[in-house]
Amino acid sequence: MILRRRGPQLALVALVQVLAMSLWFSASTVVPALRAEWGLSRQAGILLTITVQLGFATGAVVSAAVNLADRTRPQVLVAAGSALGAAATFAFPSAGPAAAAPLRFVTGFALAAVYPVGMKIVVSWFPRQRGTALGVLVGALTLGSALPSLLGGTGHWRTALLIAATLALLAAPIALTLVRPGPDWRPSPPWEPRYLLRMAGDRAQRLVCLGYFGHMWELYALWAWLPSYVAAAGDGDTFATIGVAGVAGALLGGVLADRFGRAAVTTGALLTSAACGLLSVAAWGTPLLAPLLLVWGAAVIADSAQFSAALSEVADPRYAGTALTAMTAAGFVVSAITIQLLPLLADLTGWRDAVTLLSAGPLLGAVAMVSVRAAAGARTPRSTGRP
Repeated sequence: MILRRRGPQLALVALVQVLAMSLWFSASTVVPALRAEWGLSRQAGILLTITVQLGFATGAVVSAAVNLADRTRPQVLVAAGSALGAAATFAFPSAGPAAAAPLRFVTGFALAAVYPVGMKIVVSWFPRQRGTALGVLVGALTLGSALPSLLGGTGHWRTALLIAATLALLAAPIALTLVRPGPDWRPSPPWEPRYLLRMAGDRAQRLVCLGYFGHMWELYALWAWLPSYVAAAGDGDTFATIGVAGVAGALLGGVLADRFGRAAVTTGALLTSAACGLLSVAAWGTPLLAPLLLVWGAAVIADSAQFSAALSEVADPRYAGTALTAMTAAGFVVSAITIQLLPLLADLTGWRDAVTLLSAGPLLGAVAMVSVRAAAGARTPRSTGRP
């Protein structure tokens, strides 16, 4: 019975992620139209993306501090986050420029109840083959994040936002009525406010988090500014790079990680992604740029689920949700830094050279994951290569 329910539950959680995460770049994609109609400055446009990251990080920190992801029925939390994010996005078109950034902050805050909790639900159904299962979930997140690049083509920015809000609102009843935690769900552990300190003091968890931070240095800045990069280069396709190549990369990364180990796959993906950022300078203005972007789009997300899977395997199982939420929160703070820095650097050097900034994160992250892999070699055969 459990085996028969795993597949449908994974599909339902993935569907909820696609629908709810369409909110993420819903405003960022229509910034040119907002600047024209509302008279937003360039910095105000950047702020619309950064505030989502900071809202998400704030929501995740609050959740982690009170162990919310481990002490609340997960389907209720996911439904509430989807509905709140939808409400903030429904309000956005009529709120005006003064309320734009606060509403985007609320959207990010709400989504902190959707993605990390979704990861723990999936983990509760898949004590094994977590890499593949979480790869499906991250593929869903990737597809949802890419949807606004299609919705932006509806011809009017208000329509694009309302469609994204409607999709997220649909996620709420699906989560509430159909999504359920699996047999490995560990409900209502004692409140442990010091768990984050325990997490930071554990070498295995710390190294996995450092690898993830290197990944996040690159991921959302690339996603957020890829439309501008593609427009400047005159080549490439945003949806194909994020939505198509990204989904393929997330799924392939999951399958390979379950077979060859998470540390090996994350290290390979980080190095590939860093190489794409550096090679893009030479590929600029040539027919090689578009295929290189597809490789980059796959590599930049191929490792994402595996950091979550790795952390869930080394964290205290009772507080896996707290650990995943805390790591994700800190990662999104890191991503907010590069989202801010990249367009400023592009103003000075042009987009061709600016994106090389993104390669620094995955290179440093790969160093951390090499250390994880070396440490895993001394463990039992079950753990080798899978921190």
